[in-house]
Amino acid sequence: MQQTVYEDFKYSMQDVNRVYVGCKYTFREFLEQEDILFKFRLVLERYLLPGANPEDTLETYLYYLKPEDFAVKLLNRLKARIRVSVIETKKGPFAKGRRQYVTRQLTVEELTGFTPEQKESRGMVIQELSVSKLALASV
Repeated sequence: MQQTVYEDFKYSMQDVNRVYVGCKYTFREFLEQEDILFKFRLVLERYLLPGANPEDTLETYLYYLKPEDFAVKLLNRLKARIRVSVIETKKGPFAKGRRQYVTRQLTVEELTGFTPEQKESRGMVIQELSVSKLALASV
């Protein structure tokens, strides 16, 4: 059996205000990537990695995050936004109840407001984590 490696959501980008990271990185790969902002890697290494398995992906970690976890407070402080795809039924006179994936931006509170069962029933796929550079500098 051949194992498929998804490289589509393994990326790092920056603009003036934010850092964007694809969520298919494992924590081990994340810490080894030189193109990811050093301060962001340092914050994740010090605060998120002690409570996570280095072989877990960022997507898995965010998917099973609970509202009472310390990571929620940290990601709130970093003004994190999570880009997800969910299945929604299109409404309108010509849509005929067609289901399609729609991309949404969620805050950490909105994401942790769903249980893993609700996320699975909605077909939620976590694609990207973005944090504010200004908030990152203040941590």
